[in-house]
Amino acid sequence: MLSVQQVEAGYGESIILRNVSIRVQPGQVVCLLGRNGVGKTTLMKSIIGLLKTAKGSIRFNEVDLTRKLPSERARSGIGYVPQGREVFPQLSVYDNILLGLEASREKTRPSSIPPEAVINFPVLKEMYERRGGDLSGGQQQQLAFARALASKPRLLLLDEPTEGIQPSIVEDIREVIRTIKRDGQMAILLVEQSLDFVKDIGDYFYVMEKGTIVSEGDISELNDQVIRKHLTV
Repeated sequence: MLSVQQVEAGYGESIILRNVSIRVQPGQVVCLLGRNGVGKTTLMKSIIGLLKTAKGSIRFNEVDLTRKLPSERARSGIGYVPQGREVFPQLSVYDNILLGLEASREKTRPSSIPPEAVINFPVLKEMYERRGGDLSGGQQQQLAFARALASKPRLLLLDEPTEGIQPSIVEDIREVIRTIKRDGQMAILLVEQSLDFVKDIGDYFYVMEKGTIVSEGDISELNDQVIRKHLTV
């Protein structure tokens, strides 16, 4: 499904990612781990096209996306929930989710929010008229999630979805990911700091250090030795 091969990317003259290669297979939850500042968000932005790739390739469903615009990547079936959520604060909850339909792969774009976009976050339906900026951090995360799901992506990029979120909404997000995983129609690439969360829902993991992949394996192989060597602060 997703194949990132030997990618180099960064900001201006500063190269952050060096020869990064990862794969995400259909239906998998692949977890990208690493200490702060090692390049995880840079990789996510490179996959969705917010950062240009200096070297290497990014392919999705056998299509080369390396030089494609973010809008084209979204329409190919990639959804993105960025770190910090980035909802539109002045727009209503309804209009925020409606914007997610701009990435729809359907020839005729729906004129209203599909029920499956908010079925996992029923509280949002009660807040359709509220502005995105008036929501709590956890509600904004649910809104960003629903916005990404509105276009029915085949691959969902989640960058720190539990960061700064109250435990009850963390559990809601965990259950949504479990539901997506059981359905088997969508893959997830997840950046996450909570190892308990990762071990509970992940299938495969990659660990980054200084912009390179230094460890990978089945989630069952994420043992104390790997954690002490690469993840303990």
